[in-house]
Amino acid sequence: MADNRMTQSQLIKELADSSQLPTKAVKQMLVTFSEIAVRETKKKGVFVIPGIGRLVRQERKARMGRNPATGEAIKIKASKKVAFRVAKELKDSI
Repeated sequence: MADNRMTQSQLIKELADSSQLPTKAVKQMLVTFSEIAVRETKKKGVFVIPGIGRLVRQERKARMGRNPATGEAIKIKASKKVAFRVAKELKDSI
């Protein structure tokens, strides 16, 4: 399945062809889009990509866990993670 996925270069080329923009401009737009997504997810906790889905920051509380090798109880620190939620219209179309 990994052989069939679209690479970043292929995505940039296809976007450049369809928009009639230079590939350097399209690449810079993708970099900027990524930076905006990270910034907004950090700041507001959510970043919506219309028609595709949303990035959502989730807070994980501190908890007790176990070391699987020794069975010893360990404290796991609070952390943040990012989840992607697929938009309903995308789910329905696929």
